[in-house]
Amino acid sequence: MEPEGDLYPCSFVIFGATGHLAATKLLPALYRLELQGRLPEVTNFIAFARREWADADWKAHMEQALRPKLGQQFTAACFSRFAARFSYVHGDLQDPASFRRLLEELGKPKTGVCSNIVFYLAIKPEDFSAVTTNLAAAGLNRPRGLHRVVVEKPFGVDLDSAQALNQLMHRHFDEQQIYRIDHYLAKETVQNLLVFRFANLMIEPLWNRNFVDHVQITVAEQAGIENRADYYDKAGALRDMVQNHLMQLLTLVAMEPPAALEADTIRDEKVKVLRSVRPIPAGAVNAHAIRAQYGAGSMDGKQVPGYLDESGVAKDSITESYVAAKFFIDNWRWRGVPFYLRTGKRLAKQTSLIALRLRHPPQQLFRETPLENMTPNWILLSIQPDESMHLEIHVKQPGLGMQTRVIQMNAGYRQDRDPQPDAYEALLADIIRGDATNFIRFDEVEWAWRVVAPILGYWQQARNFIHTYAAGSWGPEEADRLFEGEGQMWRNQV
Repeated sequence: MEPEGDLYPCSFVIFGATGHLAATKLLPALYRLELQGRLPEVTNFIAFARREWADADWKAHMEQALRPKLGQQFTAACFSRFAARFSYVHGDLQDPASFRRLLEELGKPKTGVCSNIVFYLAIKPEDFSAVTTNLAAAGLNRPRGLHRVVVEKPFGVDLDSAQALNQLMHRHFDEQQIYRIDHYLAKETVQNLLVFRFANLMIEPLWNRNFVDHVQITVAEQAGIENRADYYDKAGALRDMVQNHLMQLLTLVAMEPPAALEADTIRDEKVKVLRSVRPIPAGAVNAHAIRAQYGAGSMDGKQVPGYLDESGVAKDSITESYVAAKFFIDNWRWRGVPFYLRTGKRLAKQTSLIALRLRHPPQQLFRETPLENMTPNWILLSIQPDESMHLEIHVKQPGLGMQTRVIQMNAGYRQDRDPQPDAYEALLADIIRGDATNFIRFDEVEWAWRVVAPILGYWQQARNFIHTYAAGSWGPEEADRLFEGEGQMWRNQV
């Protein structure tokens, strides 16, 4: 149901408007919302950045950033409408006077004195404190409960820093005002996961320990760290991907049906999953998690350098570019079922996949036939590059005898003319709408950090060794030892 117009903010402030995130994600997504006619007429944008620009300079910068990014979607008419919504405020994040200028801009007739304002923090986490403090000093955090602040990950670097960041944010904003963004939650297949599970009677009865042998969640990237060594070499794959993206996917796969499709009821069920994850003993980390760095190798026929040869990476770095980990969820539905999570850079294929392997039938009827070693059934949900769902089942091959083959029942749901919204496009529409369903509540952040804390703590102490794998491979062979059962192996693709 579309909300009433007074739920839309009429001002959207982008801090760090001239940065990489704004140019590559935010501005293209907002432009596409304009192109689709989804931006309310009263919505205006304020770009806040340090460059000493006038409005005309900012609009020229926007055009230069958007033209190559949007291709044929860029039109003069749409850009003219879009650019007319913007004004530019030159300011320093540390300077209280800059926020008073922002307050003045928000009060101008073009923008209107709004009861709903979005503050998008497309800035480094170390600047969050200054921005929230200066917003409060200028009175821009009031009235409490109406304005909202959008925060990009990372949400801290460990449990203590996440709690400190949360206390800082709550000093000036209420929890319902804070939108912690994770773009994975807006991907079509991820959102379709709830429908796939809870709207289909034939699927949900299988979704438990009685029928599922194990679950795999893979987010594989072909790219290296590119120009992000200053961030990535301090963070690593565990902080960058597992604690947030993969933990969010884990909760959606494992959660119970929510009482209603409302933000807090869904997030309550996700938190229950994280609270049920079995703690990993400090002495058992090596049996539950593997870390590794990519070495030199071949990607698409081209030689690429290893992690330690990337620009900006310390030569003695043991930061992981690959993580594989095993978790157990000790609740009624999942007890005893291993959940295998892995992510890495410079892997063989760009793919995100949720794979549930089903148990073998309880009675082997084909012991005296070539079916004695039957391959298992799988439920496969491809998040990228193809958004699709598949069931793998056995059928008899035509002809004499009892030979079988595995076929895929393809539940691909996207039609040729269906829209393909970008994840940021969907999330920005939710922010404007005031819908927090696809954003992360703090207790989710906190419990996700608690889940990975034993691994993080052990790796910070064990700094003398890290596994390696060749770029273009599927990761280190050592990751195979995480598997519990006979015949279990990584599922690399649909």
